[in-house]
Amino acid sequence: MDLLERYLVLGLRLGRHIDGFVDAYYGPPELAAQVEAEDATPPAELAAEAAELAGEQRFADEHRDEWLRAQLAGCETTSRRLAGEPIAWADEVERCYGVWPQPVPEERLVQAQERLDAALPGDGDLAARYRSWVERQAVPGEKLLDAAARFEQELRTRTEALVGLPDGETVELETVRNEPWAGFNYYLGGRRSRVVINTDLPVYSFAVPGLVAHEVYPGHHTEHAWKEALLVDGDGRLEETLFLTGTPQAVLSEGIAMLAPAVAFAGDEDAVAAGVYADLGIEYDAETAAVVRAFREALEGLSVNAAKLLHEEGRPRDEVRDYLQGWELSTAERAEKSIEFLTHPTWRAYVSCYSSGHDLCRRFVNGDVRRFRSLLTEQLTTRDLVAPS
Repeated sequence: MDLLERYLVLGLRLGRHIDGFVDAYYGPPELAAQVEAEDATPPAELAAEAAELAGEQRFADEHRDEWLRAQLAGCETTSRRLAGEPIAWADEVERCYGVWPQPVPEERLVQAQERLDAALPGDGDLAARYRSWVERQAVPGEKLLDAAARFEQELRTRTEALVGLPDGETVELETVRNEPWAGFNYYLGGRRSRVVINTDLPVYSFAVPGLVAHEVYPGHHTEHAWKEALLVDGDGRLEETLFLTGTPQAVLSEGIAMLAPAVAFAGDEDAVAAGVYADLGIEYDAETAAVVRAFREALEGLSVNAAKLLHEEGRPRDEVRDYLQGWELSTAERAEKSIEFLTHPTWRAYVSCYSSGHDLCRRFVNGDVRRFRSLLTEQLTTRDLVAPS
């Protein structure tokens, strides 16, 4: 078995221990079948295998070598934690993802609430006014998939014009329940994605366009499809057929997806949304929606603050839930859903990928669509984004 096959098997074996660690796999099916037929490999053995692979000579392409080494660092760290080695939460984030988790300053949170207070209609308690407005923006369940499909069509047209799309890419949209996230892209290989929207909680009109951009065009689906077309089919980079959540791949992918709405809509998201919802007979408060999205973006790193409270300071779950609810102005139910994500074994360190990835990708792109396309099509690491040329 060559080095890349050993890397794929390592990742698949780790996936036997952590549900969701393997986000996508479309490599040699015989390797997946081999791992499925085995007994689960002890985590300590997986950690040793990751360290051994990281020490081997790999490719003439030094950059490809660095990419694989960064991936293996994430695999080794996850394996060591599974084996019982105590690893502080922030150290786990840095070793898995190549970034240090950055909490959002509470001064920024105060300013975000002040701006929201000034924009929301009415007076009195801000949280009550905010929740009252938000609750009125829930998309009727029977119209949700239709709305998402219309945004998908619009965003596909825009994405093709901006960065192109590989031949034969396709997407299926569905709704699901009982998941810890709002939406998810299951990349199936063959330039195909199954994208699901979680309906455990209400899905709001102001969030649907960004959700579709994040998961589909020009976000996760677009990245996976381009990398399969160019890096796997074009360059034979077998390592790209495996996507692992506990590695730097995830930081770049979430950064791309977080940046996707701004790139695709270029400031006219609310005009597009107003047209879609008018066709569906859904009222849409475009002016307030823009302010609310800005408020929610300002809170982007709040999950890092909460994770630090939980995992580093050992604060009680109820206290952290109240902390989130206070800054987000959310319901206890929605705050509890966030805690579920922060404490999930797959996602506890992953939460930092959103804010860190968004910051890295935003600075790397700096308004240049060509640089955004390079994120979609090239084999990059977090290090490449720290000091772009």
